[in-house]
Amino acid sequence: MPSADVNGVHTNGNANGHTNGHTNGHANGCTNGHANGNTNGHSTGFKNPSLHVTADHQLKLVDAPIREPGHGEVTLQIKCSGICGSDMHLWKSGRIGSLEVKGDCILGHEAAGIVLKCGEGVTNLKPGDRVGIEPQEPCEKCFLCMEGRYNLCEDVKFSGIWPDNGTIQRFKVHPAKWLYKIPDNLTYSEGALLEPLSVILHGINGANVRLGRPALICGAGPIGLVALAAARASGAHPLVITDIDPGRLEFAREFVPRCQTYRINSKLSAEENAKEIRKLYGEDEYSAPASVIECTGVESSVCTAAFSVRRGGTIMVIGVGKPVMNNIPFMHLSLAEIDLKFINRYRDTWPAAIQCMSGGIMDLNKMVTHKFPLEKALDAFELCADVRNGSIKVHIVDEVDASL
Repeated sequence: MPSADVNGVHTNGNANGHTNGHTNGHANGCTNGHANGNTNGHSTGFKNPSLHVTADHQLKLVDAPIREPGHGEVTLQIKCSGICGSDMHLWKSGRIGSLEVKGDCILGHEAAGIVLKCGEGVTNLKPGDRVGIEPQEPCEKCFLCMEGRYNLCEDVKFSGIWPDNGTIQRFKVHPAKWLYKIPDNLTYSEGALLEPLSVILHGINGANVRLGRPALICGAGPIGLVALAAARASGAHPLVITDIDPGRLEFAREFVPRCQTYRINSKLSAEENAKEIRKLYGEDEYSAPASVIECTGVESSVCTAAFSVRRGGTIMVIGVGKPVMNNIPFMHLSLAEIDLKFINRYRDTWPAAIQCMSGGIMDLNKMVTHKFPLEKALDAFELCADVRNGSIKVHIVDEVDASL
């Protein structure tokens, strides 16, 4: 999910909630599931450890029921699930905007896994298929779904957003329609990175990032780093990324070597920081960034983006911030005809994301700085909560070869 502020430091993540007819593979004799219900999984000896967040901001690792797949559904073993800034925000704050934790809910939405069992009517997958998971299930009935803008569906079920359980568990039932086969040259870790990449693919489509045109990325957290890599892959140049954390800026320089970095000076105003940023591009207005991808959701950063972008340029806000921002420079944006845009999650992005990663267009593996086994999921969240640990992307992996 888009970014959230955790402990006063920008942590970038992804958010919210396809009916655009995609194919996930060929029909290959699936095994039919039984009628919907739960089983405790003890027939095979495998339990379902799962990480829950509670309404009173606690985390707990408990065994969850193992569901049977219904019509059009499959049971997956989640092999890798990433921790997103939004997961941290749901834990620490209990909400993201109007999305509130009102009861126990399994966290996680950045994931990949393997199909263990198919329910009735599933023809595009079979047991043993390795898949990336699009973590949303829109209603497919509203006008937005009918128009193909299913990411805006108000009745969407989104993994890890109460009351819909997420991916930090061993076994998860998920609609087959929202699963995508991943090729053999992608690991499960890379399969989990398809979700944050999807956020950026959706955002960059509207950000007017072009070959040989200057671009600016605000925020060097995970989403900002993916945006930086995507802008470079799109041919944007010069390319600058900002942050308040020098360690993250150093990581960005290693991650995309030809980028430039700017450390935000908290003693300067947004307009003053923007003037310093503009100097990295050149002296005239045309040299200023034509596109800005804002990945923090922090009001001061959005304002800095507004003063940094050139006249007639585009700002794409991907970060998730406060419900209301009162200091956006409205008349500056208006008089300069600057397009201020926003995104909500993604739509029809997994096939392109798979092609980007399997084709070697983008390599995001360096972002994964820590890995924890599923049984140590609590430790993974504690590490993420302490910014002194220098984590970028933390993955929770399940190395067990489970069966049902």
